[in-house]
Amino acid sequence: MSSVTDTERQGGPPPRTRAAASSGGNGERVFRGLTTGAGLVVVAAIALIGLFLIMKAVPSLAANHANFLTSPEFNTTDANNLRFGIRDLLVVTLLSSLMALVLAMPVGMGIALFLTQYAPGRLSRPFAYVIDLLAAVPSIVYGLWGILVLAPFIEPVAKFLETYLGWFFLFSPGNINPVLTGTIFTGGIILAIMILPIITATTREVFGQTPRFQIEAAQALGATRWEVIRMAVLPYGRSGFIAASMLGLGRALGETIAILLVIRASTSPSHGSLFDGGYTFASLIASAASEFSQPLPTGAYVSAGLVLFVLTFVVNAIARVVAGGKVNG
Repeated sequence: MSSVTDTERQGGPPPRTRAAASSGGNGERVFRGLTTGAGLVVVAAIALIGLFLIMKAVPSLAANHANFLTSPEFNTTDANNLRFGIRDLLVVTLLSSLMALVLAMPVGMGIALFLTQYAPGRLSRPFAYVIDLLAAVPSIVYGLWGILVLAPFIEPVAKFLETYLGWFFLFSPGNINPVLTGTIFTGGIILAIMILPIITATTREVFGQTPRFQIEAAQALGATRWEVIRMAVLPYGRSGFIAASMLGLGRALGETIAILLVIRASTSPSHGSLFDGGYTFASLIASAASEFSQPLPTGAYVSAGLVLFVLTFVVNAIARVVAGGKVNG
C-alpha cells in the first residue's frame, strides 16, 4: 500500500505544513494589528492633547485685549481685562535654546568622535557611561547649581562681552542691567549641559555604525585618521547627528524647572540680548501653575502652551527635512 496521500499526489503541501503556514499567517496579522494599534494610540494621544489645548485657549484668545503675537505684556490678574502676548516668551525661549544648541553640538560631536575613533575600548566605555549619567541629574539640581555656582563664576565673562561686544545686539545691555547673573546667557549654558548627553549618545551610536569596509578602504588609500573621519565617518553619520541635535533642541525648548530657577524675571520688555531676563514658555506656565483657578486666565497660559506645542512640531519637521535631504544627498 502506498503511503503517499492524495494531497501529495496533487502537488499540494501536507496538511501539517498548511496548518503551520496558516498559524504563521494568523500570527503575522495579530502582530501587525498590535503594532498598528500602538501607533494609532500615540497619534490619538497627540491629537487629543492638541484638541484640549485649542479648546481651552480659544475663549481666552477671544477675550484678549492685546496682540497675542507681538505684545510683550502678559497680564492675567484681571479676568475681565486680559492682556497677554508671546513676543518676549518666544524671544527668551529661542535665544536660550539656540545658544544651548550652538554650544552643545560641537562638543557633542567631538566627544562622539573621540569615543568611537580615538579612545581605546577600556577608556571609551566608562567615559561614555559618565556622559550618559548627566542625563540622570534632576533638573532642579542643574538649576540650583546654575544660579549658585555657575552664574557668579561666569559673571566676569559676561561683563567682558558686554563691555567690548556690546555694540552687537546679542551682547548689548539687557533688561535687568546691570545684573549679569540669572540671564539667558547663564540659562543657555545650563541647557547646553543638559542636552549634551542626548546629542552625544545618539551621535556616538551613529558614528559607531559606520561600515567597516568604508573605513578600511580609506585607510588602504593612505588616509590619515582625520581624513578617514572626514571622508567616511562624518558623511555616514551626518543625518544622525542632525537628528540628535534636534532632539536636544526639543529638550531645551521644553525645559522648565532649571530655567525657572536660573533666569531672573523681568518687568521690562526683552531687548533680544543674551543678558536679558524673563520667562520661557515652560517656565512661565510653571511659575503660575498654583494660580490656575479661573478659566479665562488659565486659558491664557494654555495658549502659551499651545504655541510651545506647535513649536516642537515645527522643530521636528525641520529636522526630518534636513536629515532626509542629507541622506538623499
